[in-house]
Amino acid sequence: MITTFRKFFQSKLGIAFTLAFLGLIAIAFASADVSGNNPLGAISSGDKIAVVGDEKVEAAELDRAARNALEQMRQNNPTLSMPAFVEQGGLEQVVDTLLDRVAISEFGKKYGIRASDNLINSQIRLIPAFRGPDGNFSEQMYRDAISRQGLSEAQVRDDLGNGLIAQQVVQPAGLGASMPDKISARYAALFKERRKGSIALLESDAYAPAGAPTDKQLAAYYSANRGDYIRPERRVIRYATFGEEAVGTIAAPTDAEIAARYKQDASRYAAKEERTLTQLVVPTQASADSIRQRVLAGASLEAVAREAGLATAVIGPIAKGTYSSQTSAAVADAAFSAAQGQVAAVARSGLGFHVVRVDAIDKQAGQTLDQARSAIAAQLTDEKRRLAFNELAADIEDRFGSGESLIDVARELKVEVKTTKPLTAAGVVYGTDGETAPQELAPALATAFQMEEEEPQLAEAVPGVTFMLFEASQITPSAAAPLTEIREQVVADWRRAEGAKQAKLAAGRVIERVEGGETLAAAVAAERRALPPVDFIDTTREDLARSQRVPAPLALFFSMAQGTQKQLEGPRNIGWFVLDLDSIEAGTLAADDPLLGEAKRQFAQTLVQEYEEQFQNAIRADVTVERNQSAIDALKRSLAGDSQP
Repeated sequence: MITTFRKFFQSKLGIAFTLAFLGLIAIAFASADVSGNNPLGAISSGDKIAVVGDEKVEAAELDRAARNALEQMRQNNPTLSMPAFVEQGGLEQVVDTLLDRVAISEFGKKYGIRASDNLINSQIRLIPAFRGPDGNFSEQMYRDAISRQGLSEAQVRDDLGNGLIAQQVVQPAGLGASMPDKISARYAALFKERRKGSIALLESDAYAPAGAPTDKQLAAYYSANRGDYIRPERRVIRYATFGEEAVGTIAAPTDAEIAARYKQDASRYAAKEERTLTQLVVPTQASADSIRQRVLAGASLEAVAREAGLATAVIGPIAKGTYSSQTSAAVADAAFSAAQGQVAAVARSGLGFHVVRVDAIDKQAGQTLDQARSAIAAQLTDEKRRLAFNELAADIEDRFGSGESLIDVARELKVEVKTTKPLTAAGVVYGTDGETAPQELAPALATAFQMEEEEPQLAEAVPGVTFMLFEASQITPSAAAPLTEIREQVVADWRRAEGAKQAKLAAGRVIERVEGGETLAAAVAAERRALPPVDFIDTTREDLARSQRVPAPLALFFSMAQGTQKQLEGPRNIGWFVLDLDSIEAGTLAADDPLLGEAKRQFAQTLVQEYEEQFQNAIRADVTVERNQSAIDALKRSLAGDSQP
């Protein structure tokens, strides 16, 4: 029902845009390190792909939007390539979405709607990619992020400003939308509606020609369906791992180093005493003394506190210094002077007067230098090994930066270089039935699919334990498989496609027989083909609503009139469905049925979308949009890897 406005916010390919609220650039940051510096091929980055009102939309902006859209889709489909994205209509969707958003922004500006600097600043601070480790906005993170995107601050602010204007323009169109109760009740009753009938599938394979196509027929079919045969990008990864053993023998700590560390950590080796305390804090000394005397006489501190309408608190185990900082020196002195099980003398802190019972005492003897020597020596040796390990890693990065090869570095480290089979970005060995990349390669796989060929890098395989050298030694770009390599598959697909054409004709014949009085089962049997048995349907809309995904034939079945027949093409040339609806039993709904409230909410959402769609149509009529189709086509060819004009 809602198509135009949904196109504005969401691609048919499932691209997770919310362009009107944060804009393309914000989404680019949300999708992480998407490069904005990719070449545009034959088209200049300054070429216009459209003029919307007074706003020029340049090819660079569309290029960036397309690449960010692809990155969004790769979150669910890591192997999706740009050629496949373009082939499936992704670029056209991005163009429509981009121009619609600019049109809304121009419409807003035309009628005096603006996004102030402060409003844009607040939106920038809300973007997670710009937050530092403390969760707050970081100016440095912001600068680094837009730099990685190849963007200027002006571009970021302009794009966010346009998105904020779009938000102010579009959202009010649907405010307060509500459907009358009678219409909502009528709609809700449909969920109780029961339908009976039958559905048949006339499979394409049953009607497919037995003979092979001519070379001309096969070439034409392959050319028209190249998008179905695009292979994902494959990479062969070379890698080697090494641990701390690569640094060799570490010199033992000297006596002077051990003594210095012992002195540095003197508090660690000193004798310690920690106590577990139960305390009660009261406002006056008289009250505290009275409570203490009752406890000394045998009463429970907790019971006395409850009688007074107060509560005790258990503290610890805690050291004297820490307890002193939480209370006062006087309170800590009293608590750490009393014996275990005793109530300390009353003392005062800024909170009041403390009545403290000593529940437990844990005394730990200190260690002399000789007693701590072996532990300190082991600690220092481990630190030296880690330091040498990190220095080795830094040296390797410098050598890679100077052009030294992975093979040479691995040879010096005396570690084995391993080579994977061709892998996809999903970590699957290409051409196998689920074989995956070595598990040890997992931390570096994503980076390996972003790096240039023969560009070795260093990464931590197991943080603090193991490093990995790796590079993409062979890159096979995503492209349609040559017909010569997949001829048998294409022939099979051609047969199925031809069979689908005949299955469509057969569906027409079956419907004619049903209209003539035959049952659907009898009409299908008359085809004298090996076809699946007819499915008999007896279900309600409510049953259908419980399904996470409603099959297309059932969706059509619930939109037909009683006593009618329909035919529906199946996906990917599987065949044609024939539907026969025998009867419809109207549903009834109780006055207090929760479906009524749910229907009203759904209708309100639908009305909002309808109002916004109509408003969007009005904006398109008000703001002139002139497309430069030749520039769009040139960018499309560039993104698809096709240099032909």
